Amino acid sequence: MIEKQYSPAETERKIYHFWDEHGYFKPSAIAGKKIFCMVMPPPNITGSLHMGHALNNTIQDILVRYKRMKGYTTLWVPGIDHAGIAMQNVVEKELRKENLSRHILGREKFLEKCWEWKKKYGDVILNQIKTMGASCDWTRTRFTMDEQYTKAVQTAFLHYYNKKLVYRGKRIVNWCPRCRTSLSDLEVTYEEEKGYLWHIKYPLTDQGSIIVATTRPETMLGDVAIAVNPKDARYKKLIGKKVKLPLTDRELPIIGDSQIDINFGTGAVKITPAHDLNDYAIAGRHKLPILEVIDTEGRINKNVPPPYQGLKILQAREKIIEDLKSAGLLIKTEDYSHPVPHCQRCHAIIELLPSEQWFLKMKLLAAKAAKAARNKKTIFHPRNWEKSYLNWLDHTQDWCLSRQLWWGHQMPVWECQSSKDFFVSADIPQTCPKCKKCKPVQTQDVFDTWFSSALWPFAVFGWPQQTPDLKSFYPTSTLSTARDIINLWVGRMVYSGLEFTKKPPFRDIIIHATILAKDGRRMSKSLGTGIDPLALTEKYGADATRMGIIWQVVDQQDVKFSEDPIIAGKKFCNKIWNATRFVLQNIDEKQFDLHVAPQGLTPGDIEILSRINAIIKSTTDNIESYQFGRAIRDLYDFFWHDFCDIYIENSKSQLQNPETRENTEKILIYIISSSLKLLHPFVPFVTEELYQMLPAISKKEALIIENWPKYENKQYHVQKSADRR
Repeated sequence: MIEKQYSPAETERKIYHFWDEHGYFKPSAIAGKKIFCMVMPPPNITGSLHMGHALNNTIQDILVRYKRMKGYTTLWVPGIDHAGIAMQNVVEKELRKENLSRHILGREKFLEKCWEWKKKYGDVILNQIKTMGASCDWTRTRFTMDEQYTKAVQTAFLHYYNKKLVYRGKRIVNWCPRCRTSLSDLEVTYEEEKGYLWHIKYPLTDQGSIIVATTRPETMLGDVAIAVNPKDARYKKLIGKKVKLPLTDRELPIIGDSQIDINFGTGAVKITPAHDLNDYAIAGRHKLPILEVIDTEGRINKNVPPPYQGLKILQAREKIIEDLKSAGLLIKTEDYSHPVPHCQRCHAIIELLPSEQWFLKMKLLAAKAAKAARNKKTIFHPRNWEKSYLNWLDHTQDWCLSRQLWWGHQMPVWECQSSKDFFVSADIPQTCPKCKKCKPVQTQDVFDTWFSSALWPFAVFGWPQQTPDLKSFYPTSTLSTARDIINLWVGRMVYSGLEFTKKPPFRDIIIHATILAKDGRRMSKSLGTGIDPLALTEKYGADATRMGIIWQVVDQQDVKFSEDPIIAGKKFCNKIWNATRFVLQNIDEKQFDLHVAPQGLTPGDIEILSRINAIIKSTTDNIESYQFGRAIRDLYDFFWHDFCDIYIENSKSQLQNPETRENTEKILIYIISSSLKLLHPFVPFVTEELYQMLPAISKKEALIIENWPKYENKQYHVQKSADRR
C-alpha cells in the first residue's frame, strides 16, 4: 500500500542510489541512434553549491532527462575546475592560521598542501549537486589538472606557439598586489567608490603654472608629460612648453593629444604611462618614456625621491598630499565618485604595471568565434546575448595567458641559465638547445585558469587523442551557463573548438537567468544575501526546490528569489502523491491497455484526454525551446486543476457506474502514467517513486528510461446513448 504522506528525505536518497546502481546515467542506458551530450560548466574546486549552480544544473538535468526519454543516447559529463587563483587563496588562508605562508613552505611543499586540499574537499560540490538529482555519468568525472587534461593544455599552447599566435612581451597588465599575479580584464571587477579629485599646480619652467586634476596623486611621481587637447583654447599656447614636476627635480613637456577630454577636471591631464592604459597609449603615440614607480607588492619603488621609497600606495598618497599642501601646490580637493578596479577573487585594489608576460593574439581567433555566431553555427537563447558576445569578440585585446601563481598548469617554457633565452617544450629537456651546456629551468608561471577551461568541451573526451568518446560525443549539443562568463568562457570555448577540432563545441547556448536576493541585490554570503540551496532541499526536498527555482524563471533575466514557489513545489509533490494514491486505490489490480477505446466516453473523459494530448505537445515544445518555467507552470495547471480538481472528482461517480468504470480506470492510469513522464524531468524523485508503484502496464523497469509521451493528432467524440447500449 502507498503511504499516506510523501517523505522526500527517505525517497530521494533511495531513488538516486537506484538510478546510479543500475547505470541509468551512462549513455549505454539508452543506446539510440541520436546523441545528446552536455558538459557541466565545471564548478570551482573551492566552491559549494549556490543558487546559480542549483538553477543551472536543474536546467541541464531537465534537458538530459527529457532527451533520454526521447530515445537519445545521452551523456552529461561532470567535472571540477582547479580554480587557480581561488584555490591558492584558500590554501594560503589556511596556512595563515598556522602562521605560515607559501613562501615559507616553498613551491613543492605548497603544492603538496594544495593536492591534500583537493583530495579532501575536491568532490564536495559534486556530491552536493547529486542531491539535486543531477543525472550525470559520474564514471566520466573530469578534473582540469588530471594528467590527460594537462597534456591537452600543453598541446594547445604548443600549437599556438608554433603558429606564432603566442608571444612574450612587456606590457601594461592588471596586477593584484595581494595575489602577486597578473589578471585579465575579465578577472577584474569595478566598484564605485567615493574618493577625491585633487587639483595640483604644476609650475611652468619659464613663467606661470598649469593645474592638473587627478584621483591618484601617488602616481604623479611617474609622470612623463602633461597632456591637453589641442582644441582647448585655454592651453593651446602652452603646448611645447615644460613644467617642473612637483616634489622632484624633473621637467616634463606639455603635449597636445586629441583624446584628452576637455570637460574632465581642469582639461589638463598628467601622463603616467607605466600605471594607466590610456596614458600608455598616449605615450606610445608621442614616443614618451615609461617610468615605473609602483612595484609588484604595491609599494613605491626606487625610481622616486627617497622620502617616498618603500611606502605602500595609500601611505604614499597621504604623504604626497601633505607635501603638496606644504609647498602650496595643492589648489583644491573635491569629492569624486569613480569606479575602482578590484581583484575578482581577493578584492584587493588592482594596480596597472608593466610586466613581462605571455600573450595570445586574439584577432584571428576572435573572428572565428564571431563568424560561428553570425552564420548561426552557434545560437544564443535568449538571442539578445549574441550582441554582448559579438561586441566582446569584435573589440577584444590580446589575452594575457601567464599567471604568477604556483597552483595551476605550469607553462612549458624553459630558460637557458647561460644566455637567459627561453624556449618552449612539453618534455623535460635533457640538454639545453640554446647553450648545449646548462640545465634549463622551467618558468614558475602557470596558465590563466580560463585557458584550460577553454578546452573543456573536447579535452574531457581525451583530446588531443582521437578517443572513441571524442568521436561519439563531440561536438556537444547544448551549453547552459551564466551571462557573466560569456566572455570569460563561452567565446573562448567556441574559438578553441574551431581552432583545434574545426567544429564549434556546441550549437545552442542557453544563458540562464541570474537569481538575485528578494530585495534585488546580488546573492552573496559575505553580504548576508545568499541562500543555501542545500538548506532548501533539506527543508522541502530536492523536487520542490528544483520546481520552485524553475517556476520563477520565465522571460526575465533577473529573478528576485522567493521561497514561496518552493513551498508551492512541496505542496505540488504531495498533490502528485495523493492523486496517484487515489488512482491506485480505485482500480483493480490487472493488466491495462493504456490506449483507451473511444466507445463509451463521457464529456469529462473527452475533455481530459484532449487536455493531456495538448499538454504533451506544449511541454515538448516548451522544453525544445528552453522555456522551462512555462513548461512547469502549464503542467502544474493541468495536473492540479484539469486532472485533480475536475476529472478525479468526476471519476468518483464514473467508477461506481458499470458502464463507465472500465474506461475511467484506463483513463486514470493513462493520465497518471503520462503525467509522471511529463513531470519527471522537473521533479524526478517523486515521479520515479510513484512510477514504480503503478501496475504492470507495459512499462519499463524505470521511469528515467521510459519513452516520452507522444502527441496524438486525433479527436474524441461522445457517442449517442443508442450506440452505448
